Amino acid sequence: MADSSAAPGSRRAAPVAPEAVVQLIVFRLGDEDYGIRIEQVKEVTVTPEVVKMPKTPPFIKGIANLRGDIIAIVDLEERFQLRPAGRPVPDFSYTLAVEAADYTLGLMVREVPRPVTMPVSLIEPAPEFVQDSGQRDKYLEGIAKLPDSEGVIIVLDMAKLLTPSEIMRLPGRSEPPATKADEAPNAPTPPEKP
Repeated sequence: MADSSAAPGSRRAAPVAPEAVVQLIVFRLGDEDYGIRIEQVKEVTVTPEVVKMPKTPPFIKGIANLRGDIIAIVDLEERFQLRPAGRPVPDFSYTLAVEAADYTLGLMVREVPRPVTMPVSLIEPAPEFVQDSGQRDKYLEGIAKLPDSEGVIIVLDMAKLLTPSEIMRLPGRSEPPATKADEAPNAPTPPEKP
């Protein structure tokens, strides 16, 4: 039965679905804003004492004890070659502990990171020409246009930030669990039955 209270010819507007949003932790590298999805960030803290390690890439500053976990501390300004000439590594910095599948990494930043919530629709895919051509997996998730301003945030995909060979060289990285194939690498292969 039709609703007699509605005016003839009028239609009810369908409810508008809320726009999907993303929460980022935003920090500065060089003179630009970078962001990481908040679900990839375990915690933000003042950078603990860093112990230098031999045979690590120059952008890995060393290891630190973060609440009982030994993690590698990475200087992203050095990794991306963004530190302006003459600007020294800060004596006081903050560290974002970020988690990937099989390791936790500490990202050293010079200013207090800040949370930003924005619609997912404001994040556009990163153009191919801005990606590191030498890296197979692209570590830029996209470029976020800030609402009500001219600025942008470069959104990083932490799971793809390091190459597989760099991950293998991380100090303090826990080894992945051994598989059956790893248990007996030199075991003789049983002969095939005729």
